[in-house]
Amino acid sequence: MTSIYSIGHGTRPIEEFIHVLRATDVKVLADIRSAPGSRRHPQFGQAPLAASLAQARIDYVHLRGLGGRRDAALDSRHVALRVDAFRGYADHMDSAEFAADYARLDAIASEKPTAFMCAETLWWRCHRRLLSDRFAVDGWDVVHLLAAAKREPHRLWEVARVVDDRLVYDGGAIPLGR
Repeated sequence: MTSIYSIGHGTRPIEEFIHVLRATDVKVLADIRSAPGSRRHPQFGQAPLAASLAQARIDYVHLRGLGGRRDAALDSRHVALRVDAFRGYADHMDSAEFAADYARLDAIASEKPTAFMCAETLWWRCHRRLLSDRFAVDGWDVVHLLAAAKREPHRLWEVARVVDDRLVYDGGAIPLGR
């Protein structure tokens, strides 16, 4: 099984962040923030981050189509997701924009060890959780990088199921015909 990694930059210094990536031999970092910048942590702005990664011989790619902060549809199928941001991202996962950048990330990760990143340190509190579910359903071994020596395997969210090759977060509440 092929692995893909998930990481949140959080508040750590760039040197520590790169150390975590190197400890896993990551060669490509996919930035999945909708807006690839940080006022609080300027080392994680798009240009400084790309430059630091280049010095460490890690490729950088920004995949805006995988970014979070999406509005939930009024008729969202993802009724088990109580947080609007999660429901909005789950709705977005059915879009052409998501599909295009997901396919791009899948292709990159098939060639080189790859991590996808956003700002939130804790993977279960951000859209990386749902993106990880998609990769897991597609047969990837998803590993969350918490520190250089601390990794956590991804487990599919218990409220998720696959219907017609799409993830649905309804806890089994919606009949399959919908």
